[in-house]
Amino acid sequence: MAPHKLDLEVDGLKIKIAIDRGGTFTDCLGIIDGREDDIVVKLLSQDPQNYEDAPIEGIRRILEQATGKPYPRDQKLDVSGFSEFSVRMGTTVATNALLERKGERVALVITKGFADSLRIGNQSRPDLFSLNIVRPDVLYQDVIEIDERVTIEDYQQNPFRDEGKIAAALETDPDLVKGLSGEVIRILKKIDEEQVRQDLQRLYDQGYRSIAVCLVHSYTFQEHELAIQRIAREIGFPQVSLSSQLLPMIKMTSRGISCTADAYLTPVIKRYVEGFREGFSDGLQSQNSRCEFMQSDGGLVSYDKFSGLRAILSGPAGGVVGHARTSFDPEDATPVIGFDMGGTSTDVSRYDGNLEHVFENTTAGVTVMAPQLDINTVAAGGGSILFWRHGLFVVGPDSAGAHPGPACYRKGGPLTVTDANLYLGRLLPEYFPKIFGPNENESLDVEITRKKFTELAQQINEETGQNKSAEDIALGFIEVANECMAKPIRALSEARGFDTSAHNLACFGGAGGQHACAIASSLNIQTVIIHRYSSILSAYGMALADIVHEAQEPSSGVFDEAAMETIKERIAALKKKVTSELIGDGIPPDRITYEVYLNLRYKGTDNLLMILEPASNDFSAEFRTQHRREFSFDIPGRPILCEDIRVRGIGKSLSIPAEAPQAELKATTTTAVGKDKQDDECIVYFTNGGHSKTPVFFLGNLTAGSQISGPAMIIDATQTIVVEPSATATILSKHVILHVPSTRSKESETADTIDPVRLSIFGHRFMSIAEQMGRTFQKTSVSTNIKERLDFSCALFSPEGKLVANAPHVPVHLGSMEYAVRYQHEQLGPSLKPGDVICSNHPIAGGTHLPDITIITPIWDAAGHAIIFYVASRGHHAEIGGTHPGSMPSDSKLLYEEGAQTTGFKIVSANTFASSRVHQFLVDEPARFPGCSGTRTYADNVSDLKAAIAANNKGGALIAALVAEHSLPTIHKYMRGIASTAEAAVRSHLRAVAATHPAGTPLTFTDYMDDGTPIALAITIDARTGAAVFDFAGTGRETFSCLNAPPAIAHSAIIYALRCLLGVPIPLNQGVLAPITVRIPPATLLNPSPAAAVCAGNPITSQRITDVVLGAFGAPGGGAWGKPVDKPPKTTSNGFTVVVGA
Repeated sequence: MAPHKLDLEVDGLKIKIAIDRGGTFTDCLGIIDGREDDIVVKLLSQDPQNYEDAPIEGIRRILEQATGKPYPRDQKLDVSGFSEFSVRMGTTVATNALLERKGERVALVITKGFADSLRIGNQSRPDLFSLNIVRPDVLYQDVIEIDERVTIEDYQQNPFRDEGKIAAALETDPDLVKGLSGEVIRILKKIDEEQVRQDLQRLYDQGYRSIAVCLVHSYTFQEHELAIQRIAREIGFPQVSLSSQLLPMIKMTSRGISCTADAYLTPVIKRYVEGFREGFSDGLQSQNSRCEFMQSDGGLVSYDKFSGLRAILSGPAGGVVGHARTSFDPEDATPVIGFDMGGTSTDVSRYDGNLEHVFENTTAGVTVMAPQLDINTVAAGGGSILFWRHGLFVVGPDSAGAHPGPACYRKGGPLTVTDANLYLGRLLPEYFPKIFGPNENESLDVEITRKKFTELAQQINEETGQNKSAEDIALGFIEVANECMAKPIRALSEARGFDTSAHNLACFGGAGGQHACAIASSLNIQTVIIHRYSSILSAYGMALADIVHEAQEPSSGVFDEAAMETIKERIAALKKKVTSELIGDGIPPDRITYEVYLNLRYKGTDNLLMILEPASNDFSAEFRTQHRREFSFDIPGRPILCEDIRVRGIGKSLSIPAEAPQAELKATTTTAVGKDKQDDECIVYFTNGGHSKTPVFFLGNLTAGSQISGPAMIIDATQTIVVEPSATATILSKHVILHVPSTRSKESETADTIDPVRLSIFGHRFMSIAEQMGRTFQKTSVSTNIKERLDFSCALFSPEGKLVANAPHVPVHLGSMEYAVRYQHEQLGPSLKPGDVICSNHPIAGGTHLPDITIITPIWDAAGHAIIFYVASRGHHAEIGGTHPGSMPSDSKLLYEEGAQTTGFKIVSANTFASSRVHQFLVDEPARFPGCSGTRTYADNVSDLKAAIAANNKGGALIAALVAEHSLPTIHKYMRGIASTAEAAVRSHLRAVAATHPAGTPLTFTDYMDDGTPIALAITIDARTGAAVFDFAGTGRETFSCLNAPPAIAHSAIIYALRCLLGVPIPLNQGVLAPITVRIPPATLLNPSPAAAVCAGNPITSQRITDVVLGAFGAPGGGAWGKPVDKPPKTTSNGFTVVVGA
């Protein structure tokens, strides 16, 4: 956009500048009142030879273009002459500090006895198969324990809770106070202020200037944290972060980590902001100046209130706001999926008229709890490296980065997605600046991509016996990359009960336009919206965003009409609080609106939903509606609890109108644009069509109403849009609309040949089904074991019950469920009918231990005549009866002592839940044994069983959608192909191992349980075929204890160990064990008799088996565990403490 002279005087200018400071590039947008064209500046975020700060340099260039006057780099920017000057910025400063661990030196102040709680963290397992687990470092360097303690008086879900007694005690007992949530708090130990002062002074003397304070129950009882803050301020600490003030929500670990992140990052943010302001002569403090920063929740805040905790997603948040304001039309109301494809990753989000927030997100190994936009990220972008591995096309997650970058950057980099696009003609080097090569003065290198893809095609053809061209190989990688990027979109929509095809796709980011049509086609989305600023939409989103202040308080108790009266009073107080903040930021009261949220859940569940106040004002009805959509079920008659009250105050600060294209599109008369209007021509390689002459159009030369039929390329200075042969592009004043035809017609293949590209894509689709089942199971369950400890697994199986895809949730479940499904297929297969679901947990039926209950659902063809797949979900139930609560008795000797057991029954028959049979299984049958009880948490058991059924139903629906898209024979062909791929990878690894050992010499290893029982293993490998026999002969006899492990556990340990040893991702299916023969003598520790106790075999013996397998291969193991301990009869805790990898 060329600059031009303004008729206005410089002193009368109103200038609005929006900036997205990214890791590689900084995008700047200048909006000048009275000027038709905006000013766009794109520059490197780091260029110390030319400028110190990229945003200041971008503003300098904008001012020069806007005024026609020079603004020297060695002088501070003088903006005092403008009538209005505002800067809005999103920045990666906080993210980079977190990634590079370059934050402030922080000390943690925490309740005595909890010094290590944040270091222990939670159950998350970022890399399940790593043999060298590296825990992210905590962000604090020292810990001060405060000798204080408060507790909740009684507990909310006590069925015998006496409210009157508690209220009376509150009046007479000086140690009882009412917390912010309404809960009654007992002060067990008051804070010793003098001791706190001494401890904090010691920290200050040691050089600490930032502290994080997190005390037990401070979300509702804040007085002790506030006292610590007061003392710290008196001592002189400039940064004091209180967990109770940042986000007063339950969950101490998350609150503490978040508080520590704030203390770690806020000083960095403040230093950056101060440095930025120093670039202006008035420090941006004049009345005509404003400076605001984007927060992770999509709202702007004044620079002096910008904090580290809310800055982590500052940049991506701008893109979400940008696509929301430029793509969603309230009249049309079609929801929008945002697709932001960058160099190293792709961000996806969803907008349906309201910004969707989550309260936990993990960045650089740190899980913070704060309101933030729901953005899903996948490690697939333009710089993602392409691999040919074990017969599969693999894209990412490794990235070439900026240095060396893709191969075509002329710096010796590897093949990437960008190289594939360039080689196929989807990027035009003649329209790129010459900034590549060692001296950054050359164009993109097409020849190196041709050479590398030709070499790779030769390798693939030699290994597969096929005859694919280099173009086919490059296109195959593009298709696999598209599937990788479509996967999180399905998770964002389908996994939450939304139909993906009922959305529009808003495409932006530097590489998005090259993939837009293909992504939309994959998801059956028929409309793609690309804004004119799509390549800098995050910056534009800053210009469109609102000023936001939030206030939140905890709540407790049943949500009913009586409670609503009190809640309304609290809402009014919170509104007053945010209004004061917004008015202080210069927002007039008439431009302030509010969003009111209640965080609700059903009593006895942990399925919290943050409900926005509906037009009807009926929070309860809206909660039930969203609960049914999100979790596929409702719980009529169960009380609803309110956990939090949240008010979001929104100040409309700039009058830039929304730019949704729907109304303009309807009113526009289109005119077909032929090749006679093209600006250039190129050769592009497309699916099916091969090389095609493709017209090139400059976007700036096209007028509104122009319609272009594919194939075509539309380019401007910052983006390239590929219009596929079947698509059309309509040009509007500020948008390009791509119309992509529906792909609902079923595809089929008749040849028996396995196409490695489609094999890779089907591998992603199969795994995606298992993963979405897992998300459904986790969300719909009520058990802490499943929701937080993640002790569950979901998987997809062949019609014969063989494992197709197992989402990597819990290692001990990997592969073991196959034996449970095959057992039921053999036992009940002939009697199964559509609408049947099976329940099983017995060790002889493929179980691991009794609390792990497996729900198996056969998936039928459309006619209901044949089983085409099985799906199964296995979850650990916290209680199923037996001699002790928790159903994990460390003193058990026989299986019946460990609770309910079944080799299998139909838990659902003809779509009807078998309530009486479930009660018999969980309550009646266990209680018949001496000293045993039925389950003590029957209602929770039923809820978790129904959650597993819901997860299986999700899997069935996704399989049906896959069958609708492809023919069943094609799907089964690639199902078998995926298994063959895994088998080939394992055989190759075993052959490589055999080559390093003397012929015929088995790999052996023996280790011992604490009681001296040996676990012996000899692995004999056939060096020619890669087959192996895993022989556990020499393992000790079964014990008269609970340490026995059913055979399924040994199979799981073998799969897990082999995957760890391979070191690269492979499909987790029955192919992994296809080359393996497992021999376990009967009546031994690893193959006990049907009546033997087994509850500890799953969490404890399984680790020792894994150590033995890894030991035989010479790899490090080393699982360590605490000794099993009996629990008092009335506790509900499990009977074991397990510490892995110590």
